[in-house]
Amino acid sequence: MHILQVIVYAIMQGITELFPISSVGHAVILPYLFHWTQFSESDVFLPFVVMLHLGTGLALLIYFWRDWLRLIASLFIREMRHERKQLFLVIVATIPAAIIGKLLQQPLEDLFSSAFSASIFLIVNGLVLFVADRMRRRRRAQVELYQMKYGRSFLIGIVQAFALVPGFSRSGITMTAGLGSGLSYEDSARFSFLLATPVILGAGVLEVPKLLHQGSAQMIHYGLIGGAVAGIVALLSTAFLMRYFRSTEVKALRPFGFYCIIVGIVVALMALFHLYF
Repeated sequence: MHILQVIVYAIMQGITELFPISSVGHAVILPYLFHWTQFSESDVFLPFVVMLHLGTGLALLIYFWRDWLRLIASLFIREMRHERKQLFLVIVATIPAAIIGKLLQQPLEDLFSSAFSASIFLIVNGLVLFVADRMRRRRRAQVELYQMKYGRSFLIGIVQAFALVPGFSRSGITMTAGLGSGLSYEDSARFSFLLATPVILGAGVLEVPKLLHQGSAQMIHYGLIGGAVAGIVALLSTAFLMRYFRSTEVKALRPFGFYCIIVGIVVALMALFHLYF
């Protein structure tokens, strides 16, 4: 592996983890398109990708530091009941996401780790984004984030498990569930990113020791560089998306849906061509 691959992977991670277009799916498709499978099939690839996730998680923590400060402060200030409710909603959604992720991450990634399957699920992810837009248009009543029921929050945590399948987007699936609960695009994105922060950071804490144990000094160096680049790109991506969802209330997910479907079809056709020809 060389530094150019590290930077390409990091930029891809910083964009695709936050945009609703599946970072895991792109992590499977990218080595296939660039013929980098020797690295993607090695033992250090998953810990390396987690280092990129760790950079993304830190970027989310930096961007939403005021939100997290208010959420934590709400535990000690009685008047901040709306913020306290939001904190509990995040906690409730994190529990099933953490448990299911721990139990099913490796089996699902092993089962659907081919470029063809990732492309198919990427197409499905695009269709889901179209459905989310339709749900948002049909819902006239809009609820604030603190008004969401705990049952809905728990459900969002469960459906986040779909993101373990390469091709499904974590932010896309959680935003869809949020829109289905009556949230606006902005609140759905905000809740999705707040929920992603402890999940991503938790996974990083668990996987980084594997990189330290298995990887060489150079691999650790690459992981640090990749994490830093991914974090910077993720910070820019988050800022763009929050502004975008704040100003767009009609068909906001449609451009991402088109992207997923087009890329999915192209990669699927390429995979079939290489298989039969």
